[in-house]
Amino acid sequence: MIVIAGTIAFDPDKAEQMLASATTLMEATRVEEGCLDYVMAADPLIPGLLRLFERWENEEHLGAHMAASHSRTFQKSLGDCGVSGVSIDRYEVASVTKLL
Repeated sequence: MIVIAGTIAFDPDKAEQMLASATTLMEATRVEEGCLDYVMAADPLIPGLLRLFERWENEEHLGAHMAASHSRTFQKSLGDCGVSGVSIDRYEVASVTKLL
């Protein structure tokens, strides 16, 4: 399993536009083959910060997502949202233990 987690910093005055773009991307991504989880959410304590969390079955599915037209459309929209920073990390998970 592959986990992607990170943040996108954007102009707080563009929050409505950023969340609309993120929602469109989430709707399209969640039905992709191999997508286990996909969420982008505004941080309630830090205006202008979007938090990203994804889980993918494997590299093939993640690669298909990155090449999908809705992913490219979202990436192109970032400039219009006043993005000032992106920090996204990839984790390859060997095992998972349920906590609760």
